[in-house]
Amino acid sequence: MHEDHERALKALASRGRLRALAPRRGVDFSSNDYLGLGASPDLAGAITAAIARGVPVGAGGSRLLRGNDPEHETLEDEAARFFGGDSALYMGGGFAANTAIFSVLPQRGDLIVHDELVHASAHDGMRLSKADRVAVAHNDADAFRDAIRDWRKAGRMGRVWIAVESLYSMEGDRAPLASLDQLAREIEAMLVIDEAHATGVFGPAGRGLGHGLEGAPHVVSLHTCGKALGVMGALIVAPRLLRDYLVNRARPFIYATAPSPLMAAGVRAALALSSSAPERREALHERIAIFGAALSGSCGIAPTGTQIQPVIVKSDTRAVWIADALQKQGFDVRAVRPPTVPEGTARLRVSLTLNASAADMLSLVDALSRELQRTEP
Repeated sequence: MHEDHERALKALASRGRLRALAPRRGVDFSSNDYLGLGASPDLAGAITAAIARGVPVGAGGSRLLRGNDPEHETLEDEAARFFGGDSALYMGGGFAANTAIFSVLPQRGDLIVHDELVHASAHDGMRLSKADRVAVAHNDADAFRDAIRDWRKAGRMGRVWIAVESLYSMEGDRAPLASLDQLAREIEAMLVIDEAHATGVFGPAGRGLGHGLEGAPHVVSLHTCGKALGVMGALIVAPRLLRDYLVNRARPFIYATAPSPLMAAGVRAALALSSSAPERREALHERIAIFGAALSGSCGIAPTGTQIQPVIVKSDTRAVWIADALQKQGFDVRAVRPPTVPEGTARLRVSLTLNASAADMLSLVDALSRELQRTEP
């Protein structure tokens, strides 16, 4: 009955690309819990206090029905002020939020020009969009300009939407936001910035790498709440008109049960901590510097300067066996293979968090140096 599915899974296994769920084990070098907030007493206390004041666990329906809780609306008001935007919309997760943005906001006759490495959720949204779309070379502002020029030369007159991540989840590098913002202003384009991996880590009080741009009428930002903020959900920060349009047109918002009001309370607490507890962010940046210096010295790998460090080994099977070897030594490092990353760029994705000490990071570098010198079994 399921022969086709079985053949497909066997084909993935033969290429070293079969995925499987694995338990947490060893020191955390794979999560996105960058500030160690996920299991923190601070957030646990905020959730406990929310329960005590009667905040419900479940929303009970979509927000357009009875699921719109005061915690959702309070969070959105506070988030808009925190990030400096006109308004905010809270959704269940970054994937759904990105899908909503790109499937709904660009219109027929518009163009979405996006970095070739933009997240899968943006791609899914673009597939549902009626707008044209074109990918350009990674972090190349001139490539964005050239693609837009070529589209205009073909007689297209719609609005342009420029789509990037501020900090790329598999590369660990940053988008040229200043150059892209200048381009957007010049041609009256919209700039969509996915801040998923920068929120909480970079910018004043963890407001993200694009903080200085938020609040402008041509900027839409996405801040996920399940990474450095340690909770769950996502906040779209946008001009009020676009927020209202999403509420009326975005199927991932309209037809989904609303996020837990308790999680909204948790995000409120996480945003407050982002402002009041800079020591977490400072400690993370210290560890990023320590790890980067050690990695460069022992492995000859250039550090990204962020909490995401790819170690590209090219071969899918080599990435898997090195990750397995590191896991057996007590380091939770995972292999990332195509199609998540481009062909020929299989890698270890090392994620630096406050769940690992500086000593843990130095020990990982030593183990990684040894494994990289071994031949594949």
